Amino acid sequence: MFNTTAWNRVRYGLYAPVYDLVAERAFREARRRAVEQVTWRPGMRVLLVGAGTGLDLPWLPRDIELHAGDLSPAMVRRLARRAEGLGRDVQAEVMDAERLDYPDAHFDVVVMHLILAVMPDPARGLAEARRVLKADGQLCVMDKFQADARPASLPRRGLNALTSAIATDITRQARPLLEGAGFTIEQDAPVMMGGLFRALLARPA
Repeated sequence: MFNTTAWNRVRYGLYAPVYDLVAERAFREARRRAVEQVTWRPGMRVLLVGAGTGLDLPWLPRDIELHAGDLSPAMVRRLARRAEGLGRDVQAEVMDAERLDYPDAHFDVVVMHLILAVMPDPARGLAEARRVLKADGQLCVMDKFQADARPASLPRRGLNALTSAIATDITRQARPLLEGAGFTIEQDAPVMMGGLFRALLARPA
């Protein structure tokens, strides 16, 4: 499989200059709807995992402590510039979502938008998200998922060998992943393309 952490760092560095042209308008409404599922309170400590260029920032409350990490230094630089332009105080760092550099039970909310279908080991990424979440914390996920009712077909798995290398995995299933990582799903809503993209809110079980 060509989907590795090293390759993702390289390719997202290459995508960074044009990422917003592709992803900003296309996912604007899906991001907004996903974030609206969270029960927000002033002063929450929030982590954006795989934060990219910071396209989630406009939809987040201003009265929170905001941290953001991404594998690509080029993405993090663009995120920092976006935060400055929006007047947001964001602690942005280069970080591997599968090895988060934060203590246990540190965050009230972890946001994972368009990353579970990209990272080489989503189970490990979710385990890290659960580790850094408080016992009553919230996980906000928005991504593309294969239907939960059945595994991907053989042709879909064959196509995935290509799509996972250049864009995204098209065989991953939301509920098995989240529940397998120890989360209880509280909300699960289709947000794009007839349900291919879903927004889920979950808490540690």
